[in-house]
Amino acid sequence: MYPIMRMVKELIKFRNASPLPLTGTHVSAHRCWPSDIDLWMELNNGRTLTLFDLGRIPLAQRIGLVAVLRQEKWSMTMAGATVRYRRRIRTFEKVEMRSRAVFWDDRFIYLEQSMWKQNGECANHALYRAAVTDRAGIVTPDRVLAAMGREETSPVSPEWVANWIAAESTRPWPPMQD
Repeated sequence: MYPIMRMVKELIKFRNASPLPLTGTHVSAHRCWPSDIDLWMELNNGRTLTLFDLGRIPLAQRIGLVAVLRQEKWSMTMAGATVRYRRRIRTFEKVEMRSRAVFWDDRFIYLEQSMWKQNGECANHALYRAAVTDRAGIVTPDRVLAAMGREETSPVSPEWVANWIAAESTRPWPPMQD
């Protein structure tokens, strides 16, 4: 089940937070609840992706994207993701989530998120390819920025993100057609 009440809490909590630059980092604190765990009493890998929404949506709110999405009747969707899991997050454990935009190209916005344990270890890290869409399909980041009244140019793609994009371009679609 989607954590709607937790999302509402995050949006209310950060509704008056200071605005962030487009590549600013949104930091939030979360707890692994019993509804988040798997059979091994740790944060479920699929739930991790869902919980990352709790950082991405307030990030979008703080950079001014949510208001533009509502105004233009646009949506934001995920077009790809890759996740590294390195440390277990146990039931009731608190984590700090960090969310930020890395860069954008002519179609997508690339976001990274991570969860950090209280001992300073990174538990997991995700890279997302996000798209803003309307009824006709993808809305280009340039058009989104114009609607936001912003003129920034994208930062240069980090090499590891460029490598991921290149690897994704070789991946067959539709899959499993051999």
